[in-house]
Amino acid sequence: MTTSPNSGLTIHIPGRPTLELHHLILDYNGTIACDGQLLPELIAPLNELAQQLTIHVLTADTHGNVTAQVTTFPCTVSIIAKDNQISAKQKYLQQHTAKHCVAIGNGTNDQLLLKDAALGIGVIQQEGIAIANLMTADIAVTNCLAALDLLRNPQRVIATLRQ
Repeated sequence: MTTSPNSGLTIHIPGRPTLELHHLILDYNGTIACDGQLLPELIAPLNELAQQLTIHVLTADTHGNVTAQVTTFPCTVSIIAKDNQISAKQKYLQQHTAKHCVAIGNGTNDQLLLKDAALGIGVIQQEGIAIANLMTADIAVTNCLAALDLLRNPQRVIATLRQ
């Protein structure tokens, strides 16, 4: 495992290809927000991770307030159309080289994002998680803070995914 500012995050997992992560792609509602409101406990971890990873918030912006909500940490916000979201999220991932991306999400529209990312983390929070995501994600956790903590403490990723 290697970490240094702006250089990404490298995780060596026994029995698996080494992860060389440069981008963190986050779903908004149900993942880092509940009912359109950013979860405040995520601000400090997101700011910390922004020192290593480029953060992207990828959303259909259901509540119309994502841009105002994410001003507390550095990120790129990309709002996708409300139709065909699963393909739009997959295409966005491919544009950022999937093998260098970690993705965190919960909804059906995140299924291919979680499946195709180098590391897909499904979160089960107030909105729940689409069952298909449990089968396509590499790891499932009970909340987004736990997902971010995996990246802040990569030994946990190694412990979960080693073969």
